[in-house]
Amino acid sequence: MAQLTGKTALVTGSTSGIGMGIAKALAAQGANIILNGFGDAAAIQTERAQIAKDNGVDVLFDGADMTKADQIEALFTNAQSKLGGVDILVNNAGVQHVSPIEEFPPEKWDLIIGLNLTSAFHTTRLAFPGMKAKKWGRIVNIASAHALVASPFKSAYVAAKHGLLGFTRTIALEGATSGITCNAICPGYVKTPLVEKQIPDTAKARGMTEEQVIRDVILAAQPTKQFVTVEQVAALATFLCSDAAAQINGAPLSIDGGWVAE
Repeated sequence: MAQLTGKTALVTGSTSGIGMGIAKALAAQGANIILNGFGDAAAIQTERAQIAKDNGVDVLFDGADMTKADQIEALFTNAQSKLGGVDILVNNAGVQHVSPIEEFPPEKWDLIIGLNLTSAFHTTRLAFPGMKAKKWGRIVNIASAHALVASPFKSAYVAAKHGLLGFTRTIALEGATSGITCNAICPGYVKTPLVEKQIPDTAKARGMTEEQVIRDVILAAQPTKQFVTVEQVAALATFLCSDAAAQINGAPLSIDGGWVAE
């Protein structure tokens, strides 16, 4: 039997990229899945049906805007009524903006803090009672190498990810005697739509070509000179949900080709 059979996993921001990869990996271990995010409705429905068919699990889609507390609450009400609550919470939804601080739009700051950090507060506070009642829960926060180190022109993102790591450690302590673990995965650069969108912005901010940005900025940070893959992040997230990882708690787990080792 797959190790997560009977569990339900909510993966925020899971209509593409890392989130979709994690949702598929958890489904392969038998977890029912709640997909969340934006995108083309027909394409999302196709993916939802395919994941359900491939793995013999229930897969729901909830389009809650993770910057809106009332929509997050409605998502959890929906999860409770249809799948019996959330056993595994993966806080993955995120957004980025690259700009020098003196030009940084305040509305972008608010959006990045709201989506990358505050949404994890709301999902966690709503998931915790059910996890405590079941004496089992897994919370995996998709942080970033930027939870551990900084880069210029990313003030809001670095602040949000550092905050998410502090939040992770606090929740780990609060859930420690209730069978709940909370950890942060800290990827380096993963080839996702989010990273691809950053390349022209970074090129503009630094006065470089896009090819120079990839070689001299993005992969300069990663000693392996390779992007991290979605599948590698998903495999680590799946491991953290397993019984083998029951004593990994409050940890920042780097998957960055050696970036933070320097």
